[in-house]
Amino acid sequence: FLVRSLIKMAANNAVLNRLEQKGAEADQVIEYLKQQVALLKEKAILQASLREEKKLRVENAKLKKEIEGLKQELIQAEIRNGVKHIPLSSSGTISTASFSEDLPQSIPVTSSSGPKDEIKGGSEEKKKKEKAEKKGEKKEKKQQPPAAGSDDSRPMDVSRLDLRVGCIITAKNHPDADSLYVEEVDVGEANPRTVVSGLVKHVPLEQMQKRMVILLCNLKPAKMRGVVSQAMVMCASSPEKVEILAPPRGAVPGERITFEGFSETGEPDKELNPKKKIWEQIQPDLHTNDQCIATYKGVPFEVKGKGVCRAQTMASSGIK
Repeated sequence: FLVRSLIKMAANNAVLNRLEQKGAEADQVIEYLKQQVALLKEKAILQASLREEKKLRVENAKLKKEIEGLKQELIQAEIRNGVKHIPLSSSGTISTASFSEDLPQSIPVTSSSGPKDEIKGGSEEKKKKEKAEKKGEKKEKKQQPPAAGSDDSRPMDVSRLDLRVGCIITAKNHPDADSLYVEEVDVGEANPRTVVSGLVKHVPLEQMQKRMVILLCNLKPAKMRGVVSQAMVMCASSPEKVEILAPPRGAVPGERITFEGFSETGEPDKELNPKKKIWEQIQPDLHTNDQCIATYKGVPFEVKGKGVCRAQTMASSGIK
């Protein structure tokens, strides 16, 4: 009976652990869905602006056609009344000098409502045109190429990532998730960062204490089961196993991880924009090589003057 009870308790613990892990994964899915909703809202606003612009263009063309028709009717009416055809100046207004000379004295200059209607139509057309032009200017501003130094002007490579050496000061179990640790990590700043990691199944708690690690420091902070995580511990990862990447001997908290041929392109982003999916585009090119050295497209993670970063045993695996 005691053996059966122990087996049942072990099975219940395994189920609880799986549920906690699923909960953490659900939080990540919710955050992703929030980002997708924001993108859809932006897309809907842009589509509405394009529809409005198209509508204005159609109305403008219709007004132009109507005005041309009115002009032709006015000319024909003048011809029928024995009035010479009055040419328009380049500005689109009637030349009053030639008008007064050619018209018979018995015909008043402002004798019909046609020109008034034309002027009124022209005024409405002008307003519509100005409105369409303003919308066009706004659209052009939106479509202008990004200025130098903006996120979109930089190459999509590992130079965008703020990877630093860190030291875990303390680590403890998450109060509301059995599969998560909460760590306080020194990354060379005035105050340590709080980091939440799903490493309970892979690294014993005692091995998390005072441990040197590599942190991705410019991810947008995210709440993990009620605790805000301000960075991510970099690990060699496979479906079966996870190992924390280790910096070279002598590295100290705050030192940058560099990549020959990439790190020279500029400073990392202050914060990776989740809408641009920068991390998601770069991460597939992060791997350990056959010597367990962490690389980006074959170029090692390096601390200048100290050496390269590596996993303990995991060769040719992904990094995340």
